[in-house]
Amino acid sequence: MAPDHTCSAPTLVESLSAALALRETKSARRRLTVLPRTAVDFSSNDFLSLSTSRAYREKFLALLNNTPPSFPFASGGSRLLDGNSAYAEELENFVADFHQAPTALLFNSGYDANVGVLSSIPQPGDVILYDELIHASAHEGMRLSRAGARKMFPHSSPPGLREVLQSQIAADPAIRNGSRNVFVVVESIYSMDGDVAPIKEFIKVVDDLLPAGNGYFYVDEAHATGVFGPKGAGVVQELGVQNRMFIRVHTFGKALASHGAMVLCGPETRDYLINYARSLIYTTALGYPFLASIRAAYELLASGETTSLQYRLQQLIRHLRQRLDGLHTRPSVMFEIDHFPTSPIISLRTSQPRQLASACQEKGFIVRAIMPPTIPERKERVRVCLHAGNTEAEIDGLVRTVQVWLDESQRKAAKL
Repeated sequence: MAPDHTCSAPTLVESLSAALALRETKSARRRLTVLPRTAVDFSSNDFLSLSTSRAYREKFLALLNNTPPSFPFASGGSRLLDGNSAYAEELENFVADFHQAPTALLFNSGYDANVGVLSSIPQPGDVILYDELIHASAHEGMRLSRAGARKMFPHSSPPGLREVLQSQIAADPAIRNGSRNVFVVVESIYSMDGDVAPIKEFIKVVDDLLPAGNGYFYVDEAHATGVFGPKGAGVVQELGVQNRMFIRVHTFGKALASHGAMVLCGPETRDYLINYARSLIYTTALGYPFLASIRAAYELLASGETTSLQYRLQQLIRHLRQRLDGLHTRPSVMFEIDHFPTSPIISLRTSQPRQLASACQEKGFIVRAIMPPTIPERKERVRVCLHAGNTEAEIDGLVRTVQVWLDESQRKAAKL
């Protein structure tokens, strides 16, 4: 008898297609897009507009053009094989000095840094306490770690951290006597809400509850680099608490218009990562053009040439907030503005983020609807990012477009 294939299981491709179709029904399917060159950018993380800065481009090209012809542009291998160079080590020292850190270690991306550090540094049985809104790359690193417990605490809540830490201390005498490590993982500025973490308050909680000194802070400064702090050095240095941080991660693909990331740490930690961080060991190192682009950005920061861009960005943030506060809204259309003062990231919370984003894009203003699973359910929003290169006129045009959409949404709601 011939086999009956009528009830056969779906093929792999059919399963993949079904998963995509399901995500489509939830309005959560991701797609690659290409921005029109004429569009106004209110979406990217290029906060200082360095990617289109003449000063940055000239410095970067000068570094490339002054390279000896025999100097290879490709790294040729991992850092532990053929991919290291005196230039890479000099760059690490330069960045470490700028951030007032003992040492720095270059990774290919912020994702690689978070995965590499969090998967290798926590020792067997250690505890990781993390803010509920930390980046997916930190979650991936924690998932791969040997930590005995990974506990979430409420977003940017010192009382929440205190409660979770107290429960761990009560359950584990090794934490109380200092023989087990506790890592507190936060971001200095959060990518979706744009709010700044209460780092000093977190430090007080750890000092109160872990007098043995076995509490270690891990702070991801990805969205603060270049934007906050003296000469763009970040929130930690703005607060003057750099000596209390065990690990700081600064990434270069956002405000610094480059690529890669640095882990700031002590020399022993750096050496340990060279030996155990798999995302460093088993990947080809960044080539010279990437190193030169990082160097160009940090030379601008160190010389103070980006300070005016920081100031300009704050001017535009105040202007946008004033204009948004003047919007006319109605209770029948759910619309809220979430904004942390001085942050270039603003959330326009609405139950119809795709429609609002589309209305703005049709007028040439690029903003993005942020949907689950990137953010939790019922936290949908349109994310607006400001840049030093934006203008007041562009901001006014964006806000007028939002007002027109609100008015039209109100008319539709009134007809229902």
